[in-house]
Amino acid sequence: MTRAFVFPGQGSQAVGMGRELAANFAVAKSVFDEVDAALGQNLSALMFEGPEGDLTLTENAQPALMAVSVAVARVLQAEKGLDLSKAAFVAGHSLGEYSALCAAGAISLTDTARLLKLRGQSMQKAVPVGVGAMAAILGADLDAAREIAAEAAQGEVCSAANDNAPGQVVVSGHKAAVERAIKIAAERGFKRAILLPVSAPFHCPLMQPAADAMAAALAGTAIQSPVAPLVANVTASAVTDPETIRRLLVEQVTGAVRWRESVLFMKEQGVTELVELGSGKVLAGLVKRIDKELAAISVGAPADIDAFTLA
Repeated sequence: MTRAFVFPGQGSQAVGMGRELAANFAVAKSVFDEVDAALGQNLSALMFEGPEGDLTLTENAQPALMAVSVAVARVLQAEKGLDLSKAAFVAGHSLGEYSALCAAGAISLTDTARLLKLRGQSMQKAVPVGVGAMAAILGADLDAAREIAAEAAQGEVCSAANDNAPGQVVVSGHKAAVERAIKIAAERGFKRAILLPVSAPFHCPLMQPAADAMAAALAGTAIQSPVAPLVANVTASAVTDPETIRRLLVEQVTGAVRWRESVLFMKEQGVTELVELGSGKVLAGLVKRIDKELAAISVGAPADIDAFTLA
């Protein structure tokens, strides 16, 4: 069995996430304590107890999801002898790319928490609330979604933002343009096109102010080569060079998340199982839609850790 480890993105957050890990494993609690200290915020209390509205805020959800993913990785290292240097790859969906890099030793936990707090804040500030939107076009492949987005733009921004799985592509941009895309998708007979409950139009050119903020922050951040190659969102190929990683993390803010292609790339390189580390089971579900031959499991709770084997 050849494994890659993958890390979830926004939308996988839920009140209560990480609570059982902290109660059962000192190494997990130490991760949450370090993130709290790095941010000067009791983020772990928000994760464990809510309120949900505050946890869902981009600036909180991003470091919170990373904290749970890294806690799971470190518990597996302590309890099961997991060695990520023996993994074929690591990868993450959007903010999950930071979780992957932290788990693989490329960026310190403190720096990762601070970067994601800034990323969330700057992505939210880049576009006033109500100006942008995102929509999932169900049943469309990437080419069809790009055609719809191009037709809908009409001088505004509308582009394919997330290629998640066959038949699940997300477009992002100005709200009026995204609403036009929904209408065009319906006219062309696609199964369904729905506005997503997000607070900003992520992964499109409207995020350029956030990309600029991340470029400045990443310029002063120490980045090492990860112990396993990272499959980057914007290229859907493997990277280990720290300066290339730094550049791709900036490009990722405005660029599309090429998740379907990333999973297929890992399969082409011989990966037979993807292990999702962190909150929820979104990525494991997408893997099964992308390629039924690939095995996928999610590890996030103490029971999942107990059941996990290195064999």
